Amino acid sequence: MPTCRRKRVLLTEPSPELLAILKSDPNKDVYYLAQTGEIFESYDSSSHPRAYAARMSFYRLKQFQCEVTGKSGLDYFQAVESERHEARTMHSRFPDPLKAAVLKAVQWQVMGRLDHLVEAIYERFKDRYYPDERVLVDLEGEKYLARVLQVVPPDVPSIASTSRTSPPASGSTPSSSLSDDERSIHKIAEDLKTSVKDSIAKDDPAKYVYQVQVLDEEQQPGAGRHEKNKSKDTAKWCGILLDVRCSVIGRDRLTFSKSILRRFIRDCVDRAPAVASPWTVKPTIAERYGVNTVMPEETRKGVENIKKGEIDKRKKVWEDKEGPPTKKQKKMTAASEEKAKALAAATEKREREAREKADKVQKAKEENDRLAAEKKKKKPIRYPTEDLDVVIGDKEKKAGMKLKRPIPSCGAMPFGRDTPLNDAFLMAWNFLVVYGQPLHLSPFTMDDFEQALRHSVLDPPCVLLAEIHAALIYNLRTVPFNKHSAVLSLVRSKKDVRGDISFSVSLDQLTGAMADVGNNWERAPLRHSEGRDGWEESLVGCLKDHANLGNFPKIREIFTRLLFAPDSTSEASLSASGTPLSSPEPIPLSIPTHPSIRYYSLSPADRVTILAFLCNLAISSKAIHAHMEWSEEQLTALRKEKIEVNRSKKQCMEEMSVLNGDAKLDGATNNGTDVVMHESSDLSEIPGSEGEGESSSAARPKDTRRTAAKERELARAKQASAKQALAEHRRLDEEVNKLERRLEGIEREFRKLLGSVRVKPLGKDRFYNRIWWFDGMGAASLVGSGGTVQYGTGRIFIQGPSEFDIEILDRREEDVSVRRKEEEGGEGMLGVGEWAVFDDLEEIDEFIAWLNPKGVRELALKNAFTKWWPHIAPGVRKRTADLVTNTKVSEARRSTRKHAGADVSREPYMQWTNRKAMNAS
Repeated sequence: MPTCRRKRVLLTEPSPELLAILKSDPNKDVYYLAQTGEIFESYDSSSHPRAYAARMSFYRLKQFQCEVTGKSGLDYFQAVESERHEARTMHSRFPDPLKAAVLKAVQWQVMGRLDHLVEAIYERFKDRYYPDERVLVDLEGEKYLARVLQVVPPDVPSIASTSRTSPPASGSTPSSSLSDDERSIHKIAEDLKTSVKDSIAKDDPAKYVYQVQVLDEEQQPGAGRHEKNKSKDTAKWCGILLDVRCSVIGRDRLTFSKSILRRFIRDCVDRAPAVASPWTVKPTIAERYGVNTVMPEETRKGVENIKKGEIDKRKKVWEDKEGPPTKKQKKMTAASEEKAKALAAATEKREREAREKADKVQKAKEENDRLAAEKKKKKPIRYPTEDLDVVIGDKEKKAGMKLKRPIPSCGAMPFGRDTPLNDAFLMAWNFLVVYGQPLHLSPFTMDDFEQALRHSVLDPPCVLLAEIHAALIYNLRTVPFNKHSAVLSLVRSKKDVRGDISFSVSLDQLTGAMADVGNNWERAPLRHSEGRDGWEESLVGCLKDHANLGNFPKIREIFTRLLFAPDSTSEASLSASGTPLSSPEPIPLSIPTHPSIRYYSLSPADRVTILAFLCNLAISSKAIHAHMEWSEEQLTALRKEKIEVNRSKKQCMEEMSVLNGDAKLDGATNNGTDVVMHESSDLSEIPGSEGEGESSSAARPKDTRRTAAKERELARAKQASAKQALAEHRRLDEEVNKLERRLEGIEREFRKLLGSVRVKPLGKDRFYNRIWWFDGMGAASLVGSGGTVQYGTGRIFIQGPSEFDIEILDRREEDVSVRRKEEEGGEGMLGVGEWAVFDDLEEIDEFIAWLNPKGVRELALKNAFTKWWPHIAPGVRKRTADLVTNTKVSEARRSTRKHAGADVSREPYMQWTNRKAMNAS
């Protein structure tokens, strides 16, 4: 059976539900996998985990291994075919007369390892042969292929007295004169309970006589080689009958060896997983070769005794390890108690002797291990390593390393713990900011985006909402669509829809209202100078042509809320009861209304759903694809420029090091020159003859003047050289600073362009939580004009591990969930894909301090934080300051407001303007 990750692949049984359905509905359609015979209730894995498509995809993976040959990298069907091919080859080679004897010997044997069983079988049958078996006979130093005609046991006289006779007559059987008892050959060898020595003593294979017939020349090995000498010898022996013993005959290694014997036994037998279970021949094979399938009573008792002994042995080991049982023992009679004491004393004595012997062996082994360990130096752990293998030691604890991660806030997310809505919100904001250039949108912060989605008043209108929707609508005009796709989808599903009562609007009323709105959306002018007037109606038209129930499940609810309003009676009753109009409670809708009025009654969740749908469609547009290709080209150019800048920087650093070396050399030369001058002056004062003294005193003033002039000239030259070297050093230093600033700019540009191609997290922590920082990607910039700080989110987001990462954590031997509770805290543990946020700089500092650089993932994450910290920290500070300022301004406005009603015109999100807008329709 093929294996996957060293485990046998078991076929899928029909589910209990399917078997129950079979009784009530025998004609139910199912999916049948012909190659394996499996039956499935459903096709797609999205509707049911035990599905045909999922199982077929699993079988097509190149991860299976042929159990016979060991070949890997196969799909399931290739592995099955490989095993079948090898089984056919093996069965064709293995001697047929030997199969029944081997299987009878294997049946009901209790042996732990298959290798031990193969060894026992091989030792018993390697010198024993059976009638009609092909063997190799050694005649005069050459081996010839022959067939065994008759086997004569030791107690039966040989039927031939010479070594060369004529072949038997046609139709005659040489062994026909033998009785049944005489035909019972090698029976003792088939009983594995008898040891090999005893079986040889009782039934010596060397005393058997085998009558063999040398086969014809055409059947001999090497007959096609046309060897003249061997052909003559073969013709001499061809067809004769010989009486031989096992010493001069043997089997071909391709037909009988330990390897092929092991494959034959493994293919024909099976064993239950219980303790001390016997090897049993598969029923179909046993029936074919006449192997008894009913276990004899004596064998059954022996197997039960072996099994009981093994269980008792394990139980004793367990009790010695865990201590005596805690259950109360039953009271024993006096006689049985004495008997038990005697047995216990004898058992204790035997166990004590066994323990003493085992202790001696254990001490000797420990001493050998200790000596070996002293010789072999223990290899230290090389860091960084797998994060979950890193254990915080006492040294790190004393150094003040944080043991528990600060708890990120799930409540600070725009939609709390609603993971799908948070996913859609972050995706929509990131898409609109990253692709601001092809969409002609100026960047805006995530806070402004969130506040705009919560804008619920018709006057004043929100410019940010109008520009976002207009940009997407213009972009989706280039994406292929089907006219009235949403209406047709709703009409087709009219029989299946059961929600007519929810909004008091029937499908006929809804489709009728939809047919009259937004029909000219792909040509309607949405001019920036006119405030994108009519974008709500174009939005309905865009959704009508692009959406359907398959790609936009909430299509009916959203269209109903966009095109119908509650009547005045319902609205007045809701207002009187204190329920806001944006309440999540269902409000009966019945009055047809224009979408420009009803859009602002949509909940933020519905608005995010619409924007996420539009963004997913816009990804396939030509403008976005062209921008991606342009970004890839710019990334390639930046990579080349970075190489050139690094090369120039390295060259400047080398020139600076040369200048520093020359300055040191000049200093050392000056010191040496001074010493030489002092030594010369000392030597000039050595007294000599009077004539020499007079001449020296006469020449001394002239030499002194010349020397001083030369020294002054040398000093001026050195001073000029030093000034020139200093100026060159300053120039190179400025050049290096300029190149470093350019490298920083390249890194920022690289991040912006890479964000347009694929958004990647900063890294992962030890528990595979993904850390995100969305600032500075696409059209957004980290640095404004004049070097001012800019931010998009001003926060660090953390996302829970994926399902694949959870599987990796579950495969570990240790209980990772316990460690997560200790190091993350019960509240800080995030579910699969769940979002949380760090919006305080101190919390981010604590989180970075919690990261352990000994782990590969957290080392990479810490390096990423270090690289971008000059931009992360100012962005977080600026957002915090902006929030405080906006809060104070809002409170001041509320305190000076004279009339009721919300004044939102001065809110930050209302002050945003689109500087990249285009007026062309």
